[in-house]
Amino acid sequence: MLISREPPALTADEAAHSARVAHHLHGLLQAAGGWLPFSRFMDAALYAPGLGYYVAGATRFGPGGDFITAPELSPLFARCLARQLAEILQRLGGGDLVEYGAGSGRLAADLLATLADLGAAPRRYRIVEVSAALRAAQRATLEAAGTAGNVEWLDAPPAPGWQGIVLANEVLDALPVERFRVTGGACSALGVVATDQGFDWEARPADPALAALVAAIAAALPEPWPDGFVSELRPMLPAWITTVTAALERGALLAIDYGLPRRQYYHASRDGGTLCGFFRHHRVEDVLARPGLQDLTAWVDFSAVAAAARPAGFEVAGFATQAHFLAALGIDQELTRAFAAATPREQHALAQGVATLMLPGEMGERFKVIALGRGLHEPLTGFGFRDLAASL
Repeated sequence: MLISREPPALTADEAAHSARVAHHLHGLLQAAGGWLPFSRFMDAALYAPGLGYYVAGATRFGPGGDFITAPELSPLFARCLARQLAEILQRLGGGDLVEYGAGSGRLAADLLATLADLGAAPRRYRIVEVSAALRAAQRATLEAAGTAGNVEWLDAPPAPGWQGIVLANEVLDALPVERFRVTGGACSALGVVATDQGFDWEARPADPALAALVAAIAAALPEPWPDGFVSELRPMLPAWITTVTAALERGALLAIDYGLPRRQYYHASRDGGTLCGFFRHHRVEDVLARPGLQDLTAWVDFSAVAAAARPAGFEVAGFATQAHFLAALGIDQELTRAFAAATPREQHALAQGVATLMLPGEMGERFKVIALGRGLHEPLTGFGFRDLAASL
């Protein structure tokens, strides 16, 4: 991934689309009195109907998009993940698989194929997706793989009374965040205002709810923040977890994303937070530029995920780095099997993909896997190499 202050120039169509998104954001700012919490700016830039980054229909995933996710990087990611899903489904005596953030549909296609090979196909594979453009992309991928007939698309979480697995690969990082600054013990919210050049940051005193959340984070840390410390948090995370798990009577939620336990996430050395944008495989620091054209994302506070699970009736069933998770599920054996049927060129691509998935400087340590379980009492294989749940 490149880091760039000057990403590639926009095409005429891109510039026109971004202008439409900016016009929409200016309307929100005007209605709000000229200042928007960043969470509202982020939500509109990503999800405004017909306009937002994830719903407007442009290619977002893979080499032709803005970033590459693990399922598109290597088929071995899905093969290993499928082994963990199969174990859970077999312990439940069967169940559904519900995926959020299915992207291009690549992960769904590979999981369905591998689960069938393992004799652990879900009763139903359901994708919760509100974007018509992404549904079309997912359907095309699944039809090419011959598995579209096994998939059902939903506009909202399933109705009560089901068991199985909720899967969220690179979903939590795209939930809107609030940005804050702590100066002299006082908390400010960093919101968005309009300028002649576009949009800019403006600090205002945090409302009581945000101030209380920030104070709770600070109180849990071993060291105080330096004056002027800036970071972000996700106030809507507990509600999201409650919503997607409320109807799940028995089973698990597996979330895979880049992030850290709270004490590391909010360490004093991480002043500035993790919020950034991605545009054509460039990491962009100016998250207010090119609205509607760049992904907006921040790392995940996995301690917040664990804390939100307990009121929802779930327990942490495991927490590991992606490298440890994939190693425990036999990625070395999967690579050996794949090599045996591959050409030298394919072997090179397979080796490169696994290196990116596993190496500490790539996705191996930055990405984590957390499992939240209800009615699961035995340890899960994916966390058998090293379970870091105590760090949460």
